[in-house]
Amino acid sequence: MKESERLLHSLVAGKISRIGQLEISPSEGGFILCHREDVGRTDLKNYEIDDALEVAKFDDARSYRPLKTAPTLRHGWKIFARDLLQVERVIEAIYPGRLAVLHAFKSGQVTTTSLRETLNRQSGIYRVARKISEQEIDGLVGDFCRSDGGCLRTILWKRDASDKIPSSKLPSEKFDPAVDQYLSPKKLRSAAAATESIPLLCQEACNLLVAACRDAVKTEGAAPSAP
Repeated sequence: MKESERLLHSLVAGKISRIGQLEISPSEGGFILCHREDVGRTDLKNYEIDDALEVAKFDDARSYRPLKTAPTLRHGWKIFARDLLQVERVIEAIYPGRLAVLHAFKSGQVTTTSLRETLNRQSGIYRVARKISEQEIDGLVGDFCRSDGGCLRTILWKRDASDKIPSSKLPSEKFDPAVDQYLSPKKLRSAAAATESIPLLCQEACNLLVAACRDAVKTEGAAPSAP
């Protein structure tokens, strides 16, 4: 059994049945995966394992989802997985790379990269992103990474080498792997929520956040000076 499959098996056996907006439910002969808000619906469309990539590609309005951990996973589908290997394939398609990061975190081997380090190593058209100010970072990260409408990952990285938090505009729950990021904007944290959800961990700023930093710098530079 692969390490990622072993980890998944232990999580499911421990009655941890959710990851992001996914619900994993035991079923006769395997497991059912669907949107966690669709549990109990009888009108869900059946999809195959290989359809998981397509499920993750568009939201309910058929708009493309560039950030797969955004809280915009479409509704109305279900996938039957006959074993944990197939469960892993579905999770990997919908939330790429997150099980590997989780395993590294659980084994104490996860490596994080501060935002400033990520920006300072950019080249080409993204090189300008390193010029973003502290104030701009605070506002941009606070909006881009928020769990309510932004991203469901739990942030593990810091802003810079001084271990400064990425944004003062994000609640402390955003940095706690024990918190269900999907529920945290909706209701107060509960002990049950902390034990039923597999966290989506973020070890470094994604390419989309880097691009947003670049755009913020260019927009600031293009803004007319005050008279």
